[in-house]
Amino acid sequence: MRIGVISDTHGLLRPEALASLEGCQRIIHAGDIGKPSVLAALRAIASLDAIRGNIDNGDWAQGLPEYLELDHNGVRIYVLHDLKRLNFDPAARGIGVVISGHSHKPAIQRRDDKVLYLNPGSAGPRRFKLPISLALLDIDSGQARAELVMLG
Repeated sequence: MRIGVISDTHGLLRPEALASLEGCQRIIHAGDIGKPSVLAALRAIASLDAIRGNIDNGDWAQGLPEYLELDHNGVRIYVLHDLKRLNFDPAARGIGVVISGHSHKPAIQRRDDKVLYLNPGSAGPRRFKLPISLALLDIDSGQARAELVMLG
């Protein structure tokens, strides 16, 4: 299963991001969506799971959860916007992947050979000199593997 992971769009959904997400079976947005039209465009590509980030205010965002716990092909995934708010040991809860956004810094890190931490970076407006990016998460036979996609 291929899952597109995107975050921090801040209301800007680039054509390159949409093209990179084509063919994904699911998409996860890790918050700071910015506008409801971003969600609609992502839903047109694949099934969407999304959480609310710190800039997501207004009626359109009230129904979005602050975090999600998902299960895809035998891998448990925990999604939150700001990794600093993670207040439990994911390995102890059987979480295989932790997805976060907020920092705008793309990163893939495996901790203790058990938990994959994934921050897709920001796919929205450029912040400082940080890259524009998203990630692709492949889950196969209970194993998770991620790659970053640089958009600019």
